[in-house]
This record gives sequence, C-alpha cells and structure tokens, in this order.
Amino acid sequence: MENFTYHNPTKLIFGKDQLVQLKEEVPRYGNNVLLVYGGGSIKRNGLYDQTVSYLKEIGATVHELSGVEPNPRIATVRKGVDICKTEGIDFILAVGGGSVIDCTKAIAAGAKYEGDAWDLVTKKHIPTEAVPFGTVLTLAATGSEMNSGSVITNWETNEKYGWGSPLVFPRFSILDPQNTFTVPQDQTVYGVVDMMSHLFEQYFHNVKNTPLQDRMIEGTLRTVMEAAPKLVKDLKNYDLRETILYSGTVALNGTLQVGYRGDWASHNIEHAVSAVYDIPHAGGLAILFPNWMKHTLQTNVGRYKQLAVRVFDVNPTGKTDEETALEGIQKLRVFWSSIGAPEQLAHYDIDDSKVDAMADKAMANGPFGNFQKLQKEDVVAILKASL
Repeated sequence: MENFTYHNPTKLIFGKDQLVQLKEEVPRYGNNVLLVYGGGSIKRNGLYDQTVSYLKEIGATVHELSGVEPNPRIATVRKGVDICKTEGIDFILAVGGGSVIDCTKAIAAGAKYEGDAWDLVTKKHIPTEAVPFGTVLTLAATGSEMNSGSVITNWETNEKYGWGSPLVFPRFSILDPQNTFTVPQDQTVYGVVDMMSHLFEQYFHNVKNTPLQDRMIEGTLRTVMEAAPKLVKDLKNYDLRETILYSGTVALNGTLQVGYRGDWASHNIEHAVSAVYDIPHAGGLAILFPNWMKHTLQTNVGRYKQLAVRVFDVNPTGKTDEETALEGIQKLRVFWSSIGAPEQLAHYDIDDSKVDAMADKAMANGPFGNFQKLQKEDVVAILKASL
C-alpha cells in the first residue's frame, strides 16, 4: 500500500422513517433553506410534502430549485447559485439521487465564489468555502451522498467533467430504503451498474499488497450481484432495497480506496459519450466497461484472473490465466444483460459518426487512467468495440 490519510465528515443517518431527523440536523446550520430536487417523483410519492412539513415545523424559510437534470447542467447550477446569493441561503437540502446531490455540491461552492461556477468544474478556481448542505437520498447509485465528488455537464459546449473538494462533503445524509421503493426498474438497474462500476474502477490498480481492500471490494460486488436480480423482480422489497442502498454508499465513500488510486478511465470515456449524446451515465458504463476490460487485459492478467475466480466463480482448472480472465469479463457482460442493462451504444442510436469527437473530449486533459494510461487510439478502439 501507499501512505494514506482517510477522513470522511459526513454523518450517515440510515434506516426506516429517519426523515424526521431533519428537525434535529437542519437547525444546526440555519433556517433559510434552499430545497433542491429533480423531476416530480418526490411530489408523487409524498416525500416532498413530508420534507417541507418538517422544515416548516422548525420554522425554516424554504426556497426551491427544481428540475435538476439526470446529467446535471451548469445552467441549473447557476440558477441555484443566484438563489443562494440573492436570498442569503444558510443551508441547502438536496432531495433526490446523485445528480441532484452533484448539482447541490456545485451550488454550495459556487455560492461562495464571485466568478462563474463552471470555473470550479474546470478547476480554474479552487473553492475556499461552501454553503453547508445535507441530503435525503432517493436512489442507490452514485455514492455522492457520502463523498466530495461531483460531475457537471456544460450542454452549450458539450463538456462533462468530474470535480471535487473537501468542502463539499454533505454535513449529513438521510438514507431510508423506503424512499427508493418507487424507483422504476430501469433506474434500479442503472444504479446497480453504477455502483458496480465504482467498485471496478477501484479494483484495477497497480499498487502491491492490498489484500484487505481487494476482499472488501470483492465482497461488496458479490453482495450486489446476489441482491440485484431479486430486486429487479421485487422492487418494494425492503431488505433488498436496504442492501443495495448501503452498498452504493460503501462503494464510493472512500473506505475501499485507501492506500492506492483506482483507474477511473471508463468514467472519463463515458463522460465524453454522455456530454455529446446525453445518455444515462450508468447505461454508458454498462456498455463501455467490459470493452475497457478487454482492452486493458494484458496490463495485469493476474488481477483479472483474481476477479474472475473470486467474484464470478470461474473455474481456472485447465485454462490459461487469459482464458480465465476473459471468461470473467464475459460473465460480467452476461450478468448486466440479465438484469436489463444495455450492451451496445446502438441501444441509444449512437453510431460511428462522432467517435473521433467523443475521443477528443475524453482526451481534453491528456492521457488518462491509473491502471493503464490511455491514448486517443485506445479510446477510439474502446468506443468502436462498444458500438
């Protein structure tokens, strides 16, 4: 392992009927609140009314920003920043999935910056302060409820980048599995793919002596793979929702990536794809990741073999390491397909007409990937294999 320092300041409030904790947590930060959410789902399922009711009980003044997109856009961030500055917002409450939380992180930092919030995303400005915020999670997927990362899209320039700051950890996150009951099957599947992709990104590295981290990632992957097929057939099963919800948080709250840095190339490629085509992030990952795996197989065949044997139960007897590894990758593809994830970019009507443009966007900051450094020709090959 490499030397590391681990710190996560987010207070995780997990379990049934925990939304009432808002009445205790929000007053710590102020009573002028900006409520950020996406579409109408939290109004249809009653979560909006319940949240506003608790905020009113503590005497909060509630301002709202609705309509956060699945790939949150800088234009929406700017709207939130304007509200914060105009209304003197003390605290922001994000109610939704990872997109809502990512948008809120950018608003929180942008509200304390005199320039354009896009400067934060492009790292032209490093934030020095942020408005405190909390989250009420409604979708198991990104882990944004307990980390300091955010992904924002600039649709005008077709750019999509990840950024982060220690200042944008949520102060608290409330996770009630009941609030995920109304997540439809396709979004449930996307959430599973997203959290598994986070686990894979962290699994593929070249640092020696990480047996505990390996086993924790492998165990989380196996747990998700056991629960997911059952969940997609029983969307209101509390125990299954509970397992998947906590798995998504653990997959990207920093506990699994200590002592090394994961790869993250597949995410970078997908950001380029969805910046151009605005497809679901996890849908893109389901298509791209197995092809990235095949492309980078020779970087460390032994690591792929270990994954195949320990997670996908591949029997290595009588097989070369490469054959074992490839069988594991194929089992991943079969698993994702079995729960309803897409296999090809053609699923989203994407052809080869913009492969070069997507590759250029992926290469915006030069070669990338910590497991294997990718050049433009690598990205083009992965994209073409994914068509």
